[in-house]
Amino acid sequence: MRRAEGVRGGLIEARYGAAMDRALTLAAGAGRAGEVPVGAVVLGPDGEALAEAANARQAACDPTAHAEVLALRAAGAALGDSHMDGCELVVTLEPCTMCAGAIQLARLVRVVFAVWEPKTGACGSVRDVLRDPRANHRVEVVAGVRERESEALLRRFFAERR
Repeated sequence: MRRAEGVRGGLIEARYGAAMDRALTLAAGAGRAGEVPVGAVVLGPDGEALAEAANARQAACDPTAHAEVLALRAAGAALGDSHMDGCELVVTLEPCTMCAGAIQLARLVRVVFAVWEPKTGACGSVRDVLRDPRANHRVEVVAGVRERESEALLRRFFAERR
């Protein structure tokens, strides 16, 4: 597991900072709409934003309408292919098992997330779907980019509901 810290963290921040800013904006909007505040941005092989989405489970009445899945669907449509070779995902929360499976099937090269999800995370917390040596495709994982900002959104959202 790589964390966004030190000199390496500065390089990671420079590369993914703008995409994480956008993901955080999407997450904040989802939170205001009553969704768990998660936002995701798919970067194309050129590093430019290809697709984005926020959680929409409640609005869509769809348990699979996670930000990651919705962003991957939009990216696949934009590319005209379900394999997204060379693409990366930037997301505000560690993906769950469902999302990690979709990421693996899409053949992304890297996932960059802000906050660990200790209850359902599947990128190293509870499970490690993306780097399982038995899988035919493994995905690099980078954690901790804008961790404080994302954690604050999540804490505020859940504090208002408890």
